[in-house]
Amino acid sequence: MKEFETYIFDLDGTLLETLNDLAASTNYALRTHNMPEHTVEEVRMFVGNGVKKLMERAIPNGLDNPQFEEVYATFRQHYLEHNLDTTKPYEGIMEMLTELKQRGKKLAIVSNKFYAATQDLARHFFPETITVAIGERENIKKKPAPDTVIEALKQLGASKEGAVYIGDSDVDVATARNCGIPCVSVLWGFRDKEFLIDHGATYFVSKPEELLP
Repeated sequence: MKEFETYIFDLDGTLLETLNDLAASTNYALRTHNMPEHTVEEVRMFVGNGVKKLMERAIPNGLDNPQFEEVYATFRQHYLEHNLDTTKPYEGIMEMLTELKQRGKKLAIVSNKFYAATQDLARHFFPETITVAIGERENIKKKPAPDTVIEALKQLGASKEGAVYIGDSDVDVATARNCGIPCVSVLWGFRDKEFLIDHGATYFVSKPEELLP
């Protein structure tokens, strides 16, 4: 793979296998408020645009449901307490990040996961390799807007030239396009290759080590 100076990663489905914990918190919130639950595979297709959009898709009638904010708050609280129950890095991720760091590359996470959870997971799993982790928060547009990637580059002291964005979803493809940087789509995440191609993905890796120059 071509060598870059800056590697910006999506989190869920790219660095971390988070689906089961997201599904568990989704269904806990739905169950608590007497709403129908979803399968893990259904939740897989709900993720990618942040947890509020996840719950909008999971709750009957979405934002129009009068209980939406209450259910969403239940999800957030449960997920903050249980986001490490089964979550773990995909095989080969830690070795790939360590190698990039040793080669002097700049690394960051940009996620649509809410800010506190993004920070917690980054500190827990990647304290030695990734120091910049940007999540969803007020006053900054989330992906696919370029704002969070631009913020990450600013914190890294890096420019768009020599940067690449790595993710597993159509949102990540659009984010990289809106930033004017290349996108690498991983095939171990939440979306399959056919879906990604349909949404404009052009470059793929099937193992983390393939990201190394």
